[in-house]
Amino acid sequence: MNTRISSLPALAFISPSPVAAQAFDNAEAAVDALTALYERNTSFLIDAFGALAKGAAVTGRYRACYPQVMIETTSFGHADSRLSYGHVTSPGVYTTTVTRPKLFRHYLIEQLDLLIRNHGVPVIVSESTTPIPLHFAFGEGAHIESSVSNAMADIPMRDLFDTPDLNNTDDLIANGEYEAPFGEPAPLAPFTAQRIDYSLARLSHYTATGAEHFQNYVLFTNYQFYIDEFAAWARKLMAEGGDGYTEFVEPGNILTTAGNDRPENPGTIRMPQMPAYHLKKGDHSGITLVNIGVGPSNAKTITDHVAVLRPHAWLMVGHCAGLRNSQRLGDYVLAHAYVREDHVLDDDLPVWIPIPALAEVQQALESAVEEVTGYEGFELKRIMRTGT
Repeated sequence: MNTRISSLPALAFISPSPVAAQAFDNAEAAVDALTALYERNTSFLIDAFGALAKGAAVTGRYRACYPQVMIETTSFGHADSRLSYGHVTSPGVYTTTVTRPKLFRHYLIEQLDLLIRNHGVPVIVSESTTPIPLHFAFGEGAHIESSVSNAMADIPMRDLFDTPDLNNTDDLIANGEYEAPFGEPAPLAPFTAQRIDYSLARLSHYTATGAEHFQNYVLFTNYQFYIDEFAAWARKLMAEGGDGYTEFVEPGNILTTAGNDRPENPGTIRMPQMPAYHLKKGDHSGITLVNIGVGPSNAKTITDHVAVLRPHAWLMVGHCAGLRNSQRLGDYVLAHAYVREDHVLDDDLPVWIPIPALAEVQQALESAVEEVTGYEGFELKRIMRTGT
């Protein structure tokens, strides 16, 4: 039988030189170390693949691992109770793998600084034992299969490099279902490095924009007229200098900078499944708007992936199908609960758990409507109601 892909004898692993663990009581220095380790290991994989793609002989299997950060505390001391992050709940060893530290630099510094200050112990940076899949070393948008040389054409990619493993890419930690085996560290973050890399790749695929463009305030909609108005407003802002915003990014990573009335890289693309538009600020405090299309399953899919970016807030901007006698066109309706009849979350969240809106977001929206309309208190009910 003629087979296109042949098997190889067992190959020895070729990896970068081991790096000793380092303790840090400064968050920036810790993130610098994570970045250096990540860049070294991904460059190792990229260079190895590049050499093989150019025809170099196969001499082994290439593997490099994600960096990780660990903290160990022995005290039940209380952290600032106002914070929902930046501390661990009980004594023990906690660790997480880290990816794309440049993209997450501000987030990592904030989190590690709080851990160091709240617990009075250093964080430890080292290499994990979790391999970096080759595809994720290249980042989103890379298509490495198109670069395979004739020498590699009949060799299974998995015999030479680690590839994404969906069997170990799940939401057990984020869903509160993960239990560390006895004697093993507990998770320090809701998402592992490979889970994050998987979502970053899917975001690029679904939205046709790079993950680095996403902002901390995210709007989802299923109505194109919201997209049209947002894009027109953003282009006008850019043409007039930006008013604090620096860039406007459209699907295809088409970029318009403040002070310009046209993109730097104009072009046309085939629209993706869920096109995203980003009105950016330098500190990521701008606005991202995503057209998720129709259906609760789309909403779950995109939020599963946006979640790894740890945005400050997201909202669904809808459009009422009808009006009551007490309402008029243009009135606001703030949803305060989620009816579970679509069943898309049943596998992740028991049906008896309610999903209310976040109180802080509701209050912020109410304040914004007061500011825009001039109505306050009881008068505000003329144009804004809550509902499910």
